[in-house]
Amino acid sequence: MVNQNYYSDSVWAGKRFQKIILILTSSFLIFLFLPWTQNIQTDGIVTTLRPNERPQSVQPVIAGQIMKWYVKDGDIVNEGDTICVIGEVKSEYLDPGLIGQTSAQIQAKENSVLSYSSKIDAINNQITQLEANRDFSIQKAKVKYEQEQFKYQSELAELKAAEVNAKIAQQQLVRDSILGQKQIKSPLDVENRRVKYQEANAKLQIQKAKLDITRNAIENARIELQNIKVEYGEKLAKTESDRYTAISSQMETESEIAKLRIQYSNYLIRNGFYVIRAPQDGMISQTLSNGVGITVKEGQSICTIVPSNVNLAVELFIKPVDMPLIEIGSPVQVIFDGWPTMVFSGWPEMTYGTFPGKIYAVDNVLNEKGYYRVLVKADNGKKAWPKELKIGVGSMSFMLLKRVPVWYELWRQLNGFPPDYYHNNRKDPTENAKSK
Repeated sequence: MVNQNYYSDSVWAGKRFQKIILILTSSFLIFLFLPWTQNIQTDGIVTTLRPNERPQSVQPVIAGQIMKWYVKDGDIVNEGDTICVIGEVKSEYLDPGLIGQTSAQIQAKENSVLSYSSKIDAINNQITQLEANRDFSIQKAKVKYEQEQFKYQSELAELKAAEVNAKIAQQQLVRDSILGQKQIKSPLDVENRRVKYQEANAKLQIQKAKLDITRNAIENARIELQNIKVEYGEKLAKTESDRYTAISSQMETESEIAKLRIQYSNYLIRNGFYVIRAPQDGMISQTLSNGVGITVKEGQSICTIVPSNVNLAVELFIKPVDMPLIEIGSPVQVIFDGWPTMVFSGWPEMTYGTFPGKIYAVDNVLNEKGYYRVLVKADNGKKAWPKELKIGVGSMSFMLLKRVPVWYELWRQLNGFPPDYYHNNRKDPTENAKSK
């Protein structure tokens, strides 16, 4: 009897074990065919979308000595509020009357430019007068030259007439001499004819002398005309040289004025750098602990401003193998350090404590560590991110990809294959096949 009961209990236990095995196997098979959302997990930190919303250090543009502080750590400032005042430390800017003296130098140089302008005008008038005198003298010399030429023609005509008269007187003398030998003409007539011949020769010689004098006068007139051109050419060249010298001096003075005006503007702008103001709204932090009287260099941080209004984002770093699967606008589930979370990576709808986001920007180049940087911003149409978030808080993100069966995900993980790519605006090809 005892053996029969033991046998029946063993059979019942075996059947019960078989049922349990069957149930577990069936459950496991059903589990394998459950849908699983593929995802890419990566760590990140909270940052901002825009560079001007990130904490920035306040730096003086010029070196100086801190004279007075107007803020302390934790103060809220608006854009343009005074943070501190610094004093000058460079010797070339210590003169308190530097701006006034520079302005006086500019005024003196401007007066010099006016003087050069007056000098240039006077030289231009002198050039005009010299040109007029040159033209008048040349015209006068030309008239004299023409007069001497006319006189030369007149003297030449008189010379020819004197030559004719001398030749006639000679012929008459010869004829009367022959007649006197024949006693047709008296000796007195012959002597008178000889006197007339000598007078004609004398007039001929005188006329030749006048012609030579006139020829010399023509040459002198020509030389005088040439001398006038050369003389006035030299005077005009010298005056033009003086004019160009004055113009050059005027331009140099104007260049010096431009440099002085630049210096003047630089001095005015530098005076504005003594007061260091807040570049934007925010909270003051990390001020210099040394206080008043220390000397700071240009570009040295004296405090940090944390902006008040920021658009938070999460900065992620993706492996190159996952980069082709990342798209701008793709959904992302974000976990922030300090907020309780229960995560089911394959079933995002069952996850608790995550915050939705979407990809805002993707870098096209690798960073120094060999990763791509991705920015994720909050999805405004869904659950809002915590207001208590601060820049620099750690996070973990799940970038949702394609939905696949669990068995496929296990097979992919065991073989080390990348997740399947799925475009947000394109349906799964398997769904189209199923519908057909």
